[in-house]
Amino acid sequence: MSEFSFASLTPDTILDALDSVGIYAESGLLALNSYENRVYQFMAEDKRRYVVKFYRPERWSNEQILEEHNFSAELMAAEVPVVAPLKLNESTLFAHQGYRFTLFPSVGGRQFEMDNLDQLEQLGRLIGRMHSVAKARAFTTRPTFSCDEYLHQARVHLQQSNLVSDAMSVPFYTVLDQVIDKAGKLYEGVDSIRLHGDCHAGNILWSADGTLTFVDLDDSRQGPAIQDLWMMLSGDRQNQLLQLDTLVCGYEEFADFDHSQLRLIEPLRAMRMVHYMGWIAKRWSDPAFERNFSWFAQDKYWEQQTLALKEQLAALDEAPLKLLP
Repeated sequence: MSEFSFASLTPDTILDALDSVGIYAESGLLALNSYENRVYQFMAEDKRRYVVKFYRPERWSNEQILEEHNFSAELMAAEVPVVAPLKLNESTLFAHQGYRFTLFPSVGGRQFEMDNLDQLEQLGRLIGRMHSVAKARAFTTRPTFSCDEYLHQARVHLQQSNLVSDAMSVPFYTVLDQVIDKAGKLYEGVDSIRLHGDCHAGNILWSADGTLTFVDLDDSRQGPAIQDLWMMLSGDRQNQLLQLDTLVCGYEEFADFDHSQLRLIEPLRAMRMVHYMGWIAKRWSDPAFERNFSWFAQDKYWEQQTLALKEQLAALDEAPLKLLP
């Protein structure tokens, strides 16, 4: 499908797609919070709850999607709790009217509590287990975290969008370019493994029995191990050191932790900030983005981002967090 958006993904198309793989929805389709893809929860005739994900056209190739699915299967085989795609008729990836889709079991749970040190240590162990599996081989088709994609291409998408007003253009792009230059210089000589890639609290479920489960490996790619850890850090430097120490204590029960990667936390934070803005700019032609991110075209947002980038520029100059090995 040449169309980048989901304009022709109607409810009837979704139901027909499910029918094509022998899954018949009994309930309505509950849209879940996802802008990159289209994700719906429903109950089928077999009285089981499912989640169906329709992949955004032109983002991943079939090979890249299947590589993510295979990684999930490896993790499940190693008893690392992850919500993996269901295999139907020996396949996990399906197509209907130009859209590709995957089915998952619907798994309940509460969002992970970042300020709970017991959960944080448990998460460290879980990420360590995931990385011990991830190190066995590398992705061959999925991308690697890079300055080109997360900084330079993101800047191009912002520039081409013309969403930054003339009044904000000079101050915003001046500090943006400084952040891109400094982060790029600091993000060098990086060893990479297979990652979850988007390991934040929203992608970790906490069940009633205390089990943590990974969901949504859609952004899985090669990168430094610290990428799956740093987004759990919040607050001032002292709080971040406590959180990091707790995570690493759990992590090192199952995998070696490379302390030299602590220098990558602030460059990775800068890359995420810039990539996020570029991501919205690139998707702006999708009506869902203009509707849900209307503030993205307002001067107030770009004023806030200019200040945030200035703060991040200062953070890039600070000494990295350091733990005793």
